[in-house]
Amino acid sequence: MKVLFTDHDMLDVSLERELFREAGIELVEAQCRTEDEVIRASEGCSALLVQYAPVTDKVFAARPGIGLCSRIGAGYDTIDAIDAARHGVWVANSPDYGVGEVSTHALAMLLALIRGVARYDRDIHDGKWHYTTVGRIPRASNMTVGILGLGRIGKRFAHIARNTFRRVIACDPYLIDGDFPAYVERVTHDELFRQADAISIHCLLNDETRGMVDAGLLRLMKPGSYLVNTARGAIVDIGDLTEVVGEGLLAGVGLDVLPVEPVPPDHPLLSDPRVLFTPHSAFYSVDSEIELRRKAAMNIVSWMRTGRPDYPVVVGHRKPPA
Repeated sequence: MKVLFTDHDMLDVSLERELFREAGIELVEAQCRTEDEVIRASEGCSALLVQYAPVTDKVFAARPGIGLCSRIGAGYDTIDAIDAARHGVWVANSPDYGVGEVSTHALAMLLALIRGVARYDRDIHDGKWHYTTVGRIPRASNMTVGILGLGRIGKRFAHIARNTFRRVIACDPYLIDGDFPAYVERVTHDELFRQADAISIHCLLNDETRGMVDAGLLRLMKPGSYLVNTARGAIVDIGDLTEVVGEGLLAGVGLDVLPVEPVPPDHPLLSDPRVLFTPHSAFYSVDSEIELRRKAAMNIVSWMRTGRPDYPVVVGHRKPPA
């Protein structure tokens, strides 16, 4: 059996290579950026290990021997799940590897914005030394924090944020009331953006959520409020966000993810001191990266051995080679 590693930004893939070697699987590496590149590189392959490469109907039709796509990550928006299901291709992910890392990163960004940590640091390097250089700082314990998406990471964020903020509210239309923790108040999308002093985004990217946080929602936010996104960049309409930030509505924005990564060097948000960036690193710790990569690779090993990956999100019918 042969597996294509469609693309990756790891320094090396010895972890995956060793797992596959022990299972008798050959690993082929590529750095595919388009469907056509995936098709060319996947000749003779039975499964794909995917980081960012697009895998769609065109790939499944051209490569009927591919039975499984395993995504390195919890989200799987680069793989067209509907097309995969239609072709009988399994799709699997690594759903729970970095829950603690992403939730604490989001809270760290939010508190850094509220407390002016990065701006103080820049001021000191510029020769300024006074507690008022960043302007007025609100008391976090008087603030309402809002969570958009209350899955694994959203729930963990709520748990660690509840002792910092006065009130925790959340919107997730796909959860029943009983799945909301007792300390989280359920609200609608509009109520979330109207009531929260700070919002952290933790929903999946799909057709419903793509561009969902647009000018309409952003302009519902209170003047001087905060927004953090550690989920998927395309959930936020970056053009609308840039416009709203330019108008001075928001006191701070934290972005770990963007629709286009890395951020273009001439992007206007880069020069705005109210905006804090990290390089799509919320998921990362030494341990979480190992867990992420191991789970994604073991989806393929388990499928080869049993016909089913460990963490399926699309149940297929294509089988591994005999």
